[in-house]
Amino acid sequence: MTLKEKFKLYTTSTAIRGAVKILPKISDEKWLQMVKGRVYRLEKKEERDFLENLLVSLKKSITRLSPQVRKKVIMNLINNAMIQGQPRRKAFAEKYGISPPNLLVISPTMKCNLKCYGCYAWQYSKKDDLPYDVCNRVIDEANDIGLYFFVITGGEPTIWPNIFDFLERHNDSFFQIYTNGQAIDDEYAKKLAQLGNAIPCISVEGLEEETDARRGKGAWKKIMRAMDALRENGVLFGFSATATRENNELIVSDEFIDLMEEKGSFVGWYFNYVPIGREPNLDLMPTPEQRDYRRKKILEIRKKKDLIVADFWNDGPLVHGCMAGGKNYLHVNVNGDVEPCVFVHFAFDNIKEKSLTEVLTSDFFMAFRKRQPYTPNHLSPCCIIDNPHVLREIVAETGAHPTHDGAENVVTYHAKALDEYAAKYKEISNVAWEKEYLNERQDQETAV
Repeated sequence: MTLKEKFKLYTTSTAIRGAVKILPKISDEKWLQMVKGRVYRLEKKEERDFLENLLVSLKKSITRLSPQVRKKVIMNLINNAMIQGQPRRKAFAEKYGISPPNLLVISPTMKCNLKCYGCYAWQYSKKDDLPYDVCNRVIDEANDIGLYFFVITGGEPTIWPNIFDFLERHNDSFFQIYTNGQAIDDEYAKKLAQLGNAIPCISVEGLEEETDARRGKGAWKKIMRAMDALRENGVLFGFSATATRENNELIVSDEFIDLMEEKGSFVGWYFNYVPIGREPNLDLMPTPEQRDYRRKKILEIRKKKDLIVADFWNDGPLVHGCMAGGKNYLHVNVNGDVEPCVFVHFAFDNIKEKSLTEVLTSDFFMAFRKRQPYTPNHLSPCCIIDNPHVLREIVAETGAHPTHDGAENVVTYHAKALDEYAAKYKEISNVAWEKEYLNERQDQETAV
């Protein structure tokens, strides 16, 4: 790193550290001016708009956060993850010819206090947790290549006995925790407020009736209490919703979104149901028409509501297609197997035996990278449900193994049905891609 680059990182860090106290008082335009060129240099309008919306929403949320959460959001999530890590990311890219991912997902335990149908984690062994020293090494190695944002999933992370020690040990990183929320009470929320470096995202299926139907009677009331405790203690939090044929319209409705806003959610994550995990059922997948409806509603929510929403499948345009295989992220499961995606239950390497860098540069992960994007239409990004032939090709080419019993069904038993689904969805997504994205980009280029 040159002296000029070191000086720029130092001055940026100093400016952002000072902004923690004055952030609520400065304008949105001044805040974006401070980080533009340092945090992001995005050319495409939809990417730029999304990130600027995220940064402005963070600024607006600062006043209701606990002092430690406020500090960690600014220093860990923005300064460390988006700025200070860049020289190490650049060095990795120059050495290996590929960019490191933006985030890493880790599942330290598969133990859970619920038994929900359709859970992708259900088939994994619940006998042993991922060794704690391995969990720590994964984060340390990720930090070494400039990665400071992580997702903890499972299983149920809140019942993992090492969770608070883990967050404290890696107090320069920021974590998103996918949780069912059942264990979060006032005491738990206070601990998160003191640590400051985690944002819980609580899973819901819609409103009370839908959530209790899948997660058990009384689950909804516990979730509402959890959200209240997190809000009252100044913890940044969000929700997570899996779209099925039964709840697709509800989870993007004004009624649902207004409630999530009222409870204090900062972010909402949407996932399309895929036929993996416990009792897989293709009839639960939203129809192609329903999926497109959800896509349009999410674009509306972003314009009308003070809530950041993202769709793991429909937001392909924001990440240039599929994110898997280390392009944007990867998943270390409870056995140490490194999967290209939390929904792609195949692996070739195990983190207990290899370094993170060795996994990222492996033939298995590179097989995804060299094919991405799988189609010019980024509204059909996925190698499971949009381009299922891709996953079949990669598994056959690399000899990757299923990471649990039954995982292979997605490339065998369900292959024909997934091919049919992909074809039907592309009839819709190809039209939307051309009309709503390609034409808009051409207009932008013409204007420039």
